[in-house]
Amino acid sequence: MRPLVATVDLTALRHNYLLAKQCAPQRQAFAVVKANAYGHGAREAVTALREIADGYAVACLEEAEEIRLSAPDARILLLEGCFEPAEYLRAAELGLDVAIQDQRQADWLLAADLPRPLNVWLKLDSGMHRLGFTLQGLRECHARLRGKAQVGELNLISHFACADERGHALTELQLERYSELLALEFDNCSLANSAAVLTLPQAHMAWIRPGIMLYGATPFAELSAQELGLRPVMTLTGALIAVRDVSEGESVGYGASWVAQRASRIGTVSCGYADGYPRTAPSGTSVVIHGQRVPLAGRVSMDMLAVDLTDLPQAQVGDAVELWGAQMPIDELAQACGTIGYELLTKVTGRVPRRYIG
Repeated sequence: MRPLVATVDLTALRHNYLLAKQCAPQRQAFAVVKANAYGHGAREAVTALREIADGYAVACLEEAEEIRLSAPDARILLLEGCFEPAEYLRAAELGLDVAIQDQRQADWLLAADLPRPLNVWLKLDSGMHRLGFTLQGLRECHARLRGKAQVGELNLISHFACADERGHALTELQLERYSELLALEFDNCSLANSAAVLTLPQAHMAWIRPGIMLYGATPFAELSAQELGLRPVMTLTGALIAVRDVSEGESVGYGASWVAQRASRIGTVSCGYADGYPRTAPSGTSVVIHGQRVPLAGRVSMDMLAVDLTDLPQAQVGDAVELWGAQMPIDELAQACGTIGYELLTKVTGRVPRRYIG
């Protein structure tokens, strides 16, 4: 078997969820498990959280169907609502909460013959301009849906655009716009994503929605996951599958972009961009072998990457290589690649086996 595995620490996942709850006392929390729990395995994540989670949030009906198998009684929120009229019947059969973000979705809901009412979350476009009603449009939809047979709870939801940039003026503006609607009768309200859970208590409302923080990555550029008390959930580990000596002046990898400045010892690692490791990782990016950081040497290939072992003479074929995890934070790798931890986690491909511990 190819020596590459993503180890998922479910104890760390539970720790991070409980940390979110500690940040927002007496609030309830939707654990955001969309995109296969950010690449970690949705069913396994839901099973691990089943005894402590208040509910779960997903992007689409198909994701909700999958996790309903592992959480038969849990509250599950469709963050983008339904994408076609027929989905409302299935949502009711599954007992889901649904977002309503425009009049078209409201029309579909009111035209549906449902076996039970749906808990509805009216989505306000408070400033991100991605989904949701204007302030006036939401007031009108609230009046239209109140008391209808298809509607159980009538709730309010919105999403921050810049909460991960502390002190950003748009965050305060979004909070002000959201607060304008609180005079209406809502059963529940939700606004805080991970960044707001961690740093904006005034945005916590009745339900928080921790996402990236559950998986032990930071939403902030200037605050590390460790500083926030988060524990990494995924560790991506490959192995050295070859070691060779190269002379000064010899190149390594595609494009001959890395050239040895001294007699060097090069290791080949069983991980590449087809596994989800970013091709954009530059030479010098760290991996960890025997607890010591060693740098990438040259371009990442589809199935392999090369590292400079010259300063780690004890390294040999078969040694484990941590691509990211507790010793090599995924956020550090993401920053080196000009991206975010969210993208790297969700791009770990299906050919990488997941191993669950805890």
